[in-house]
Amino acid sequence: AVYDMGGGTFDITILEIQDGVFHVRATNGSTFLGGEDFNNCIVDWLLDEFKRESGVDLGSDKLAMQRLREAAEQAKKELSFTLESNIHLPFIISNPSGSQHLKKVITRDLLEKLTGSLVDSSFPFISQALDDSRLEPGEIDEVILVGGQTRMPLIKEKIKDYFKKEPLSNPNPEEMVAMGAAVQAGVISGDLSSLIVLLDVTPLSLGIETENGIFTRIIEKNTTIPVKETKQFTTVEHNQRRVRVHVLQGENELAKDNTSLAVFNLVGIEEAPVGVPQIDVTFEIDADGIVKVSAMDVATKRQHSVEVKPSSGLQKHEIDQIMSQQTEMKEQEDDSNDEK
Repeated sequence: AVYDMGGGTFDITILEIQDGVFHVRATNGSTFLGGEDFNNCIVDWLLDEFKRESGVDLGSDKLAMQRLREAAEQAKKELSFTLESNIHLPFIISNPSGSQHLKKVITRDLLEKLTGSLVDSSFPFISQALDDSRLEPGEIDEVILVGGQTRMPLIKEKIKDYFKKEPLSNPNPEEMVAMGAAVQAGVISGDLSSLIVLLDVTPLSLGIETENGIFTRIIEKNTTIPVKETKQFTTVEHNQRRVRVHVLQGENELAKDNTSLAVFNLVGIEEAPVGVPQIDVTFEIDADGIVKVSAMDVATKRQHSVEVKPSSGLQKHEIDQIMSQQTEMKEQEDDSNDEK
């Protein structure tokens, strides 16, 4: 398991590694959880303390806020190695009545109280990734920490309690991403292609819109790529000569609630009663994440295809939003069923 918490995002990836093959079993995370959120907790505490002691609200002073953010980040880093940190900001504000200074001591215990909920909020994503991988925490052999925020002792402690093993933080977690980029560069250039193979997964399901606006999945989320899947469909009207293929990405049951990637028409279908024509729809994803979608009339062999790259139109925060919307909709359905 790779637990990656950087400055602004959190990711958890479940990997299976064997003989140089890196197989991504599942991935999850949030674009709204990272080191900056920990910094903000310290900033909010400093603002409250200064206002309580002096009656002055520094929140509207841009220069003071910038100094607070820098001091908060520095204190947070120090508390990964020491039990307390001194924050001293002379002349934090000046007014006609004189200048005021900010001087506080923040302890590791206080930091953990302020940010404990942020650490806890990362674990539902871990549980979901494990569920998608069909694994239990005890089946994970190693946990690798990535990103500067993972130097925080509380994170290491919580990870140890969850997985029942010490996480690895060596090599330097702040250099891991750069090291991985260097390895990927070697793979792309061909220097390491014979030594390392990465089998990635698709983060969201891919499929098409079918009758009554239903989203029919053809490739499920967390499917290893490259992959090729085919499903057979038919017509919904007598003597139908054309089929509209609407390609979508997402996890909602209704097509309108998912992200549209492409639309194309397969024309020239032989006239026949409803349900007789056989239309093969094929989704193929290569190792670079390029998706090729084709539709073929089995009888006439007429075919039309389109190529899309889901990541070009869907950013990671949008993926998180889709997953969040799916969870909310499921909860609403459960509440509705309970009322009945």
